[in-house]
Amino acid sequence: MFKILLINGLIIGGVYGLIALGYSLIYRASGLMSFAQGDMITLGAYLGLTFYSILRLPFFLSFILTFACAFIVGVLLEKGVIRALLNKSVLPIYIVLATIAISYIIQNATQALFGTTTLRFPQVFSTATLTISGITAQTEAFACLVISLALMFLLHLFMTKTKFGTAMRSAAMDPLAAESCGINTSMSTGITWALAAAIASIAGMLLGPMYGVYTTLGSVVGRKGFAGAVVGGYGNMYGAMVGGIILGLVETFVAGYWTGTYKNLIAYAILILFLFVKPTGIFNEKAIQDV
Repeated sequence: MFKILLINGLIIGGVYGLIALGYSLIYRASGLMSFAQGDMITLGAYLGLTFYSILRLPFFLSFILTFACAFIVGVLLEKGVIRALLNKSVLPIYIVLATIAISYIIQNATQALFGTTTLRFPQVFSTATLTISGITAQTEAFACLVISLALMFLLHLFMTKTKFGTAMRSAAMDPLAAESCGINTSMSTGITWALAAAIASIAGMLLGPMYGVYTTLGSVVGRKGFAGAVVGGYGNMYGAMVGGIILGLVETFVAGYWTGTYKNLIAYAILILFLFVKPTGIFNEKAIQDV
């Protein structure tokens, strides 16, 4: 029982962590918050379904096209909405409100195009299930955990070891000083939002075979990802994964040893507890503040 719950908790936590990575990336590189990140999962799932199931393209090609389309959507979102608002010197809360509006636009647009019925995403791997240490789960579930950990490591290297990643963090810390040093803050912020959207689209393609594809797929998972990012340390790549995995394990063990009715209550209670006791998160990332 314990081993089964542990594996399932790690898998679910890996999903939450993957979403938390997007939230942390946006904040780390642009100093902003986006509540449309969860619905980018929904967008990615529908894009993947369109390429892979409807157009019947190979999965790898569908994966690349989904990633590219989500990347473009992220750029358009930042340039068409976020940058336009920033140029008007609006308060940061207006950015948050704009992303909430975008979230509902995505949900209603996918509903208008695909309907409200849950659609089946075809199996991705030739082997439907995988057994590790006597525990059997969907192959896509294990893949989601592995991909989440790999992306965490790659994003950390990108943000800390490359010139462009350093430029992105500099633009977030002090845009005026960064521009005086020759950094194109507009481009760096656009790429940040694009990468976050593309990461969410990957999660959507991996979640599709496990849960099906429907218009609110990303909303619930997105909120859990946000909670995981806060628990781990908002803006910290490793914290995003650790926070997501903690929430996944707590949910799974609460459901397994007690009841699934209160698993969401416990998860969000942990978020509130961290906000009161340790708002900087496990990895002591700088707390969110208005700029």
